[in-house]
Amino acid sequence: MTANKPVRALPKLRFPEFASEPPWECPALGKLAKRVTTRNSDGAELRALTNSAEHGVVDQKDFFDKVIAVKTDNYFVVEKGDYVYNPRVSATAPVGPISKNHIGRGVISPLYTVFRFRSENNDYFAHYFQASNWHEYLRRVSNSGARHDRMAISNDDFMKMPVPTPKASEQQRIVDCLDSLDELLSAERSKLETLQRYKQALMTVLFPAPGESLPTLRHPEFRDAGDWRPSRLGKLVRFRSGGTPSKSNPSLWNGSIPWVSAKDMKRMYLADTEDHITQEAVEGGAKLVPAGTVLMLTRGMTLRSDVPICILRREMSFNQDVKALLPNAEVHRLFLAYLLQANKQRLLIMVDIAGHGTGRLNTDELEDLELVFPKPDEQKRIASCLSVLDEIQATQLRKVNELEAHKLGLSQNLFPSIQGEKS
Repeated sequence: MTANKPVRALPKLRFPEFASEPPWECPALGKLAKRVTTRNSDGAELRALTNSAEHGVVDQKDFFDKVIAVKTDNYFVVEKGDYVYNPRVSATAPVGPISKNHIGRGVISPLYTVFRFRSENNDYFAHYFQASNWHEYLRRVSNSGARHDRMAISNDDFMKMPVPTPKASEQQRIVDCLDSLDELLSAERSKLETLQRYKQALMTVLFPAPGESLPTLRHPEFRDAGDWRPSRLGKLVRFRSGGTPSKSNPSLWNGSIPWVSAKDMKRMYLADTEDHITQEAVEGGAKLVPAGTVLMLTRGMTLRSDVPICILRREMSFNQDVKALLPNAEVHRLFLAYLLQANKQRLLIMVDIAGHGTGRLNTDELEDLELVFPKPDEQKRIASCLSVLDEIQATQLRKVNELEAHKLGLSQNLFPSIQGEKS
């Protein structure tokens, strides 16, 4: 099949009222839409946009916390309802994302491809591009010798992409189905965000403010227990550094031992990791720490906006960008993690940002961090209270993840897969 040959296709899953209808036509994208190439040549002060794999088309200022584009006279002018293709690949967008611009007029980098459907009723295509059925076509027409982090596709090949297009009534049926799932997902995500805000608000009153020795809210049985005691973090814990086994030695990798790096530290409790090492790597010097150990990211670009802190559910190893904090007998491990979370803003202030954007937390400065902490029984009470909230959050997160997986699977079956090759 050539990239410009007309094709027809059938989805694996079809609504009953359309089961007897003929296969879908798959016209080239260029038959359905036209490229947008208008430049901001007059230098109009329009907001700079970007197309994020996770969030779609967003304002650069919101996404990066600053405007990256300084001079935009060469940028494309994008209108609300236009579609944007970002050729930059990522784990969540392996051939780059195509997203509909829902936020309004702006300008976007000429590295992106912008197109506009001829029909205003094009929500069907927004859902289609959220699925991955079109990915194989882009892989086939891309330049394999280009940069590893960016797809190299000519505009002609991109606009020749076959797009499965049922008749309008079937398009609307698919849109209604997926829109209802999106509404449900939005409601469940909102619940998760509410739980996260509630926990954050609760932590601000369960832990003393900086410079204070008593929290605003205390469990009844500890209201007469006196002030929390001051101490440097270095007197409460022992820091242990991690490392990376040689990547050139395959016998050290793909074993059964979880190996923590920054990409794994996206949740409070870690039960597993993306990478694993072997027992041979441990015997060669890779550090192991037991279940219940608190880990803190101390180097990486993530530190520009967050200081990830995790608790291990099982014995694991970890890399050199992470520190293990092993508490002494005075400090409950789970309480330590919450204490550090409660002081995250202070930790962020301590981050030193290098010229290339990598953040770093100096171990000596961490050891000198002044904290206050209560007696062990109160530590356990606070940790127990917050861990219940974490479990509720984890349950809600699983619900969101299951719905996302359901939508992804449904989308893959509601749309046919289209392949292609260079003509």
